Amino acid sequence: MIELQHLSKRYGGGRKAQPVHALDDLCLSVPAGCLYGLLGPNGAGKTTALRILCTLLAPDGGSVQVAGIDALAQPRAVRRLLGYVAQEVALDKILTGRELLQLQGDLYHLRPADRDGRIDELTALLAMNDWIDRRCGTYSGGMRRRLDLAAGLLHRPKVLVLDEPTVGLDIESRSAIWQVLRQLRDQGTTVLLSSHYLEEVDALADRLAILEAGRVIAEGPPQQLKAALGGDRVTLRVREFSDAEEAEQVRRLLEDCQGVSRVVVNRAQGFSLNLVVDDDGVVERLRRQLAEARLPVFALSQSRPSLDDVYLQATGRTLMDAELSVAGLRDAKAERKQAMR
Repeated sequence: MIELQHLSKRYGGGRKAQPVHALDDLCLSVPAGCLYGLLGPNGAGKTTALRILCTLLAPDGGSVQVAGIDALAQPRAVRRLLGYVAQEVALDKILTGRELLQLQGDLYHLRPADRDGRIDELTALLAMNDWIDRRCGTYSGGMRRRLDLAAGLLHRPKVLVLDEPTVGLDIESRSAIWQVLRQLRDQGTTVLLSSHYLEEVDALADRLAILEAGRVIAEGPPQQLKAALGGDRVTLRVREFSDAEEAEQVRRLLEDCQGVSRVVVNRAQGFSLNLVVDDDGVVERLRRQLAEARLPVFALSQSRPSLDDVYLQATGRTLMDAELSVAGLRDAKAERKQAMR
């Protein structure tokens, strides 16, 4: 249903600044009727890829096809197939929810009877009956997100594209949107969902792609990606907050322990250690080895591989590390601008 081939996009660049490569030879294939997840930290290129797919942004290179239609050559034809729910919700505060959906239906040239019937369907589906006739300016974040989703679904798109659809929502609103997305998938709608919430993509996606620096670094069904890693994961903290030197000392100590195949220092979480282990007896051996070295154990847990482990395997850092790195670069850039002023 969706084919993105060798997409590239860069921003900026000039005499004093290096260009930012938002997409770097991105290739992605989404089957029809699939709920497909795009996972990655902020700045990985997810929003840029979705905006190019929805004909809102032109790539520097590559091709885009939706249901066999060239989106770059026939953007109007592709827009008829797409419903797009952007990361930022933009609603007219004066209109009621129903009035906004009526306006949206008119923009899609729906007949009034069909439009109003579809609004009633979506109002029931998204549990909006109690507040659909109130002004949008009175809505909570969860209400606004549900109305935005309804607007994207009004014209019955074959492909629904969502950019961070549940960011900042409470648990109840997030659960309601998850349920709707599953229903749409079961009814044959192709759903492409971007997120940096690991649990969201793991719970919803039939297939997923992990993006890093504008490229796909891992792709496939979540369970298959996790199963390919092999072994359980152990998280160890010798103290509540260790320093880099102590964490490195513990890493060297444990990497030769029987049954341990990998040890990585997690700087983002107080220099804790992430281990890949091959059997259930490893945890007790780790405890004994730490006791012999007279090192305390603040926390020790064992679990099956997660999508964060998939990300760690592909990039050498956790998704949280990547998020903090992006945030650090953003803060440093803001400080430089402030200093120049």
